[in-house]
Order: sequence, then C-alpha cells, then structure tokens
Amino acid sequence: MLSTEEKKAARAKILSHENDTGSASVQISALTTKILKLNEHLNKNAHDFSSKRGLLKNVGQRRKFLKYLRNSDPKKYEEVLAKLGLRK
Repeated sequence: MLSTEEKKAARAKILSHENDTGSASVQISALTTKILKLNEHLNKNAHDFSSKRGLLKNVGQRRKFLKYLRNSDPKKYEEVLAKLGLRK
C-alpha cells in the first residue's frame, strides 16, 4: 500500500494540471511506484505468493493503461516512457 506522500510524489512526475488524478499517465505513474515497492518486498520475501499475484495484477493493469495511451496519444505515451524509465 502506498502512503499519501508516495502517491503525491508519483503523481508530481507526470502531472498535467493541479487536480489531475485520473488520467492514464498519472495512473501509470502510480502503478509503477506500486510495482517497484512490491518488487522490493518480493526480493526479501520470495515465498509471499499473494504479493506476487498482486504484482502480476498491477503489471497487467499498467500494460493495459500503456496500450490505451499508445493508441490515444502517442506523443504522451513516449513522454511517459521517458519520464518513468520504462521500455516499450
């Protein structure tokens, strides 16, 4: 679970306007932060299978958001990939 400060920090990287919380790019940023945190947890706790399932669920959700963003706004898609350090 992400704290409020972590969510705000993730949102600040991609923010297009002050109240932007639901756009695909902001949600991708939040999911990326969540995925990184879960990945750290799983490196320490390899047999935590419920967390592994949650990680895979979040990765799939992020993939869907990236696919949507790529189809709807390719320029923003490239920008998000560059800012978050993601690969295609």
